[in-house]
Amino acid sequence: MSECAPMTTARTMATKQHDSSVLAPERAKTKPPRMFKVILFNDDYTTMEFVIEVLLRFFAMNRERALQIMLKVHNEGSAVCGVYSQDVAETKVNQVSEFAKQQGHPLRCGLEES
Repeated sequence: MSECAPMTTARTMATKQHDSSVLAPERAKTKPPRMFKVILFNDDYTTMEFVIEVLLRFFAMNRERALQIMLKVHNEGSAVCGVYSQDVAETKVNQVSEFAKQQGHPLRCGLEES
């Protein structure tokens, strides 16, 4: 029996050593991405219907919500169309600006950190 005891102890030690060497991976603490508001600005030339079309096409709003935002742009001078991560917000601004230019409208669209 004395011969079996060292084997059991060696196995137990090996198991303990194996268990203690396995570490849970450390999770990097990441911050959520900065968010940016996409804003439409009023001007004297862009039609209300065109602003609604932009809101429907690029911001996936329903007609009622697009009408509310368009009226806010018209009455208050600007309105937030959505809040996105920086790359998405920049893409939306570029898409809206290019579309407005192609259609002959001076509609301005910008972004601001949320």
